[in-house]
Amino acid sequence: MASGSDRNPIIIGGLPSQVPDFDPEETQEWLDSLDAAVDERGRERARYLMLRLIERAREKRVAVPEMRSTDYVNTIPTRAEPFFPGNEEIERKILNATRWNAAVMVSRAQRPGIGVGGHIATFASSASLYDVGFNHFFRGKDEGDGGDQVFFQGHASPGIYARAFLLDRLSEDNLDGFRQEKSKAPHGLSSYPHPRLMPDFWEFPTVSMGLGPIGAIYQARMNRYMHAREIADTSKSHVWAFLGDGEMDEPESLGQLTIAAREGLDNLTFVVNCNLQRLDGPVRGNGKVIQELESVFRGAGWNVIKLIWDRTWDPLLAQDRDGILVNRMNTTPDGQFQTYATESGAYIRDHFFGDDQRLRAMVEGMTDDQILHLGRGGHDHKKIYAAFKAAVEHKGQPTVILAKTVKGWTLGPNFEGRNATHQMKKLTVDDLKGFRDRLHLPISDKELESGAPPYYHPGRNSEEIQYMHDRRLGLGGYVPTRVVRSKPLTLPDDKTYATVKKGSGQQSIATTMAFVRLLKDLMRDKELGKRFVLIAPDEYRTFGMDSFFPSAKIYNPLGQQYESVDRELLLAYKESPTGQMLHDGISEAGCTASLIAAGSAYATHGEPLIPVYVFYSMFGFQRTGDQFWQMSDQLARGFVLGATAGRTTLTGEGLQHADGHSQLLASTNPGCVAYDPAFGFEIAHIVQDGLRRMYGPDSEDVFYYLTVYNEPIRHPAEPANVDAEGIIKGIYRFSEGTSGSIPAQIMASGVAVPWAVEAQKLLAEDWNVKADVWSATSWNELRREAVACEEHNLLHPEEEQRVPYVTRKLAGAQGPFVAVSDWMRAVPDQIARWVPGTYQSLGADGFGFADTRGAARRFFHIDAQSIVVGVLTELAREGKVDRSVLKQAIDRYQLLDVSAADPGAAGGDA
Repeated sequence: MASGSDRNPIIIGGLPSQVPDFDPEETQEWLDSLDAAVDERGRERARYLMLRLIERAREKRVAVPEMRSTDYVNTIPTRAEPFFPGNEEIERKILNATRWNAAVMVSRAQRPGIGVGGHIATFASSASLYDVGFNHFFRGKDEGDGGDQVFFQGHASPGIYARAFLLDRLSEDNLDGFRQEKSKAPHGLSSYPHPRLMPDFWEFPTVSMGLGPIGAIYQARMNRYMHAREIADTSKSHVWAFLGDGEMDEPESLGQLTIAAREGLDNLTFVVNCNLQRLDGPVRGNGKVIQELESVFRGAGWNVIKLIWDRTWDPLLAQDRDGILVNRMNTTPDGQFQTYATESGAYIRDHFFGDDQRLRAMVEGMTDDQILHLGRGGHDHKKIYAAFKAAVEHKGQPTVILAKTVKGWTLGPNFEGRNATHQMKKLTVDDLKGFRDRLHLPISDKELESGAPPYYHPGRNSEEIQYMHDRRLGLGGYVPTRVVRSKPLTLPDDKTYATVKKGSGQQSIATTMAFVRLLKDLMRDKELGKRFVLIAPDEYRTFGMDSFFPSAKIYNPLGQQYESVDRELLLAYKESPTGQMLHDGISEAGCTASLIAAGSAYATHGEPLIPVYVFYSMFGFQRTGDQFWQMSDQLARGFVLGATAGRTTLTGEGLQHADGHSQLLASTNPGCVAYDPAFGFEIAHIVQDGLRRMYGPDSEDVFYYLTVYNEPIRHPAEPANVDAEGIIKGIYRFSEGTSGSIPAQIMASGVAVPWAVEAQKLLAEDWNVKADVWSATSWNELRREAVACEEHNLLHPEEEQRVPYVTRKLAGAQGPFVAVSDWMRAVPDQIARWVPGTYQSLGADGFGFADTRGAARRFFHIDAQSIVVGVLTELAREGKVDRSVLKQAIDRYQLLDVSAADPGAAGGDA
């Protein structure tokens, strides 16, 4: 980790506007020198001298103003390039074979009857960037640590597969199974990096654009966090993120740059493939995206390395004494550079060099073909190596490499730099012949004219393949590779859960606080405690978790270099380099990225962490649902707490905060095990089961989502013969009706269970109805199990037909069944078809609003009195009560008058 002195100070640079001049004569001498340079040598020479002075000032650690952008040339001058340690000729042959196989794989996937798609232009532009990384930088996992973490650009996956094929990690059958994961099983390949689909190969899902960049930032930070807390030695690990310039338009790509700079994450390098094209057109046709990104990253405190021109430009730039060539580079927009990429050398001579005699004179001795091959830096191995080496050796800041390339490079004139190249997937025979010739591959015309084009392999014993194996051996193994080395954790016994199972006695607490009490007990466990990673978006106090501040402390690599304003308080805000709590500020996206990095540490570094991410439930699956999908894809584990849940429970906050649907959104994520518990003892059983499933001997790749509330209630003690299986599977009978003669069933979840219990009492006292109350801890799990039963029955008609758990559980109960929750009806309606009887649901459909809890519940008709009318309505439909009682009940409880409702408990933010 970089020391404090290596990091940026709070003030990076600035002009001394308020500093008195103690030596005016010396100042005047400097100003006279500058005037003389301008008068005698011209403005360009004076500008050069000023830039060199700024460069030297930075070397001497003199604070000077940051330049937002620099000239449109390489950051690393030719004179400063290091020795290239590889064999460039062999590496060129390797890269040519990789390029060919990547393109052919996608082209073959378009054969008649298949047509599954694919992309070849992205890898074609970034192939050299990856090749230098594979041959010289990316560390594998064979040394026993996590190696480097490489976030591959999603659309470049064909090239990664093609390289793995050369290394015998994949076969021809695998390449022919590209995007045919089931029909070509077990040889199929996923379209993009998906660990869920290829758990021994890919580590990080990246194709949902913008999630790769933010994921890489928080992975680098998690590496530092684990090292600081002595959980894993990550000192050698470097995080690489390969990104597209168009991808940088995504908010997640740039939204968290400052945390990387603030924490000095010099273990992180972004490589932005600036091929100047989005999917369908230029990124910045009238502008210059590299200059724009340079300004953004510099402003955020990153080290910026621009890699724009290849070595063929070096002689021209060396003779540019007047700066006219650099000026032309500075002023030519990206859209025009893309045109140059598709035109002839003569066109470039006339349009780029032609209107200035001094520029035209520079290329008088060059042929049109030589001008045509003045290339971009992202295709030059030596210059790429120089940039990568500078990045990994830079201290105190994260680095971004802005590498200029051509989309579709080497694929021929029909592909290179064309707006439509992203969607072009199939090469014609003429395209293939031209491509082969450009790559100098020994493939005959006959092979290209008869059927599908062949893959190319130079032979297992060839010089190229041995070189590849030797390089990977020297760097610690093959990349990408996902390895799970972690061992099951020793889980705490039942005693740890005893306190929460006792209930809250006479005290009223929210389910959020019940969970926090349990978490405290779990964190005291000697084996497990240190592995918990607490994560919240600036809401620890809201959730009653400030009690963790004194002991667990908030992680900050610089510690706490100020006196806290609340230092006199028992629960003072405390930061520490070894803190356990991640306080990611007001950024749910950042918190979720931390969650994913921590939740996959068991595979990334072989050391399991148990992330506990607590947030306003509305801002979870709705705001960062794509990241939760990414979490499942990355096989991450942990606990996700949707706090202040429900559409009517977060009283006063209103529409934007009122969550009545996150449980429904959670049901769409196959890796998410979602619960809506009502009481502390339910939470205890769910958390204990979650730790077993995620961290026990037979660990599963799932994560747990619990919705908890901020409404204080009295939590009963765990019943003597509690139905623990029912709690885990999703439903159990919480309260059996004791009086009344007309049977009915009420099913409720979360904060609605107390309403159901009150309704049970009213039904018995006022309407002679004997209702049982069922706590539906997970509507989602009940549905998931029922769907699995139906699928089995569909495919195995000759076997005994399976009956869903919810059907079996309710088999002896006499209906009707009325379900209620603080969610929209679609949540409990998930199980309607499997309930053995008349079923009706009550829910909070529509937008939330600010009001008392009682008024909101009366408005949505989900309070206890509304439940009573709901049950009576279903009984009337079955002919078990007279319909006249419905109007009586509505009038009796004043259901049409929102203001008549008991306002309910106020407060209870936690």
